Amino acid sequence: MNVNIVILVGRLTDNPESRTTPGGQQVCSFRMATNRAWTDRQGTKQERVEYHTVIAWRRLAEIASQYLAKGGLVFVEGHLETRSWQGADGSKKYRTEIIADRLQLGPKSGGGTMSSESNQKKEKEEAPIQEEIPIIEENQEIDVKDIPF
Repeated sequence: MNVNIVILVGRLTDNPESRTTPGGQQVCSFRMATNRAWTDRQGTKQERVEYHTVIAWRRLAEIASQYLAKGGLVFVEGHLETRSWQGADGSKKYRTEIIADRLQLGPKSGGGTMSSESNQKKEKEEAPIQEEIPIIEENQEIDVKDIPF
């Protein structure tokens, strides 16, 4: 048995880019950042940020392009795909991306942009418990009225 599942929760580093393929399918790509914090052997807090490219197709692409914005929180479940192409210099180029199968939009923030580190800590401490936000799946039809913001 093989498994190819990616689950990420992070913030968008830029606004999503949406386009339509020549075949008429909508596709949306966005970059997101996730961070991991730990304490090293010396007791010093460390943090590492990873950046990811996410691709959403069809209805998920429509939702992502309409409701996601730079600095917004998003939950993505999907799978990895690596594509390759010939570079201008003749070398073979590779890129591994996350193909979104499900999205869950984070709570709507006031400014829509990334806040400073101290504001983010303050928001985490003061954030009320959010009601459950429904997960949107690739083949699921949704009504805009069902989106909780």
